[in-house]
Amino acid sequence: MARVLIVGGAGFIGYHLASRLAAEGHTITLADDLSRGRRDAAIEALCAGNQVTLLQADLTNPRALNPLQRDWDQVYMLAAVVGVRNVETDPSRVIRVNTLSLLNLLDWLPGRDEMLFFASTSETYAGGVEAGTLPVPTPEEVPLSVPDIRAPRFAYAASKILGEAAVIHGARARGFRYVIGRFHNVYGPRMGADHVIPELSLRAIRREDPFRLYGAEQRRAFCHVTDAVEAMTRLVTTEAAWGQIVNIGNDGEEIGIEALLALILRTAGFAPAIERLPAPAGSVARRCPDIARLRSLTGFRPKVSLASGVGETFEWYRTWWEREGRPRQGKKR
Repeated sequence: MARVLIVGGAGFIGYHLASRLAAEGHTITLADDLSRGRRDAAIEALCAGNQVTLLQADLTNPRALNPLQRDWDQVYMLAAVVGVRNVETDPSRVIRVNTLSLLNLLDWLPGRDEMLFFASTSETYAGGVEAGTLPVPTPEEVPLSVPDIRAPRFAYAASKILGEAAVIHGARARGFRYVIGRFHNVYGPRMGADHVIPELSLRAIRREDPFRLYGAEQRRAFCHVTDAVEAMTRLVTTEAAWGQIVNIGNDGEEIGIEALLALILRTAGFAPAIERLPAPAGSVARRCPDIARLRSLTGFRPKVSLASGVGETFEWYRTWWEREGRPRQGKKR
């Protein structure tokens, strides 16, 4: 069994990854500042035995990981400030936290042949897609361009471009192995409220009418978190993938945002009037990965259909809303 460190382990993908690895019998340490993830009942249950432990620490502190051992088989670097709201309201924090957290981890790793998975994003090449210079579906070997460095959303992409470079060149200098996974619209239970599927789901649960829909004409390819975790674990244990950048996503069910909303509304049993509004500034018209490299390296095939995954995610948020989100009687919001 492997000794695994998951940096950002209390967050969305980190929690699902830890649950999967714990079920397989691995020994896991989660490191998280809990600014996005929470030490909720799910994390407490995961840490109830001796197999999973949690270190709460400010990962921008160079000494944050010092309480931990430095002997790991696998390290997953998932910690980052994400979400359009964070990127638009505090882009300097996005750059600072995402960059320092990774650089501190790279300095701390001993370089004893540990395997590092770095979570990157399709946003690294979104500027080229928006400019119309890159194909969609988009493969990994495309130039990363900066159409407008002043664009607030570029802060997140910039932090991940720098992160990819730091991992690639740091691995060469320090002697650890790595794989970089570029996530594409991963979704599922426990991902927060600032992403399109949970955000539309929660507004459907609240019975918003008329229902505002931004960028109805845009298209996305969504990947359920269990499929993303399967891809990650395959890449980390596949020697041919080491030293590569690999797209992680589902290219089989690309969908328009208006059709996505229709699916969510059918799941909710709700038929409001739709108010169609322009897409948010800086949001690409189409995003879909080319996952030929992932398939070739690992044999990966997405298993969770969009209808099934959206249904599961919607029900999780409905339960969450009933438990925590619904205004209590006599309480104003």
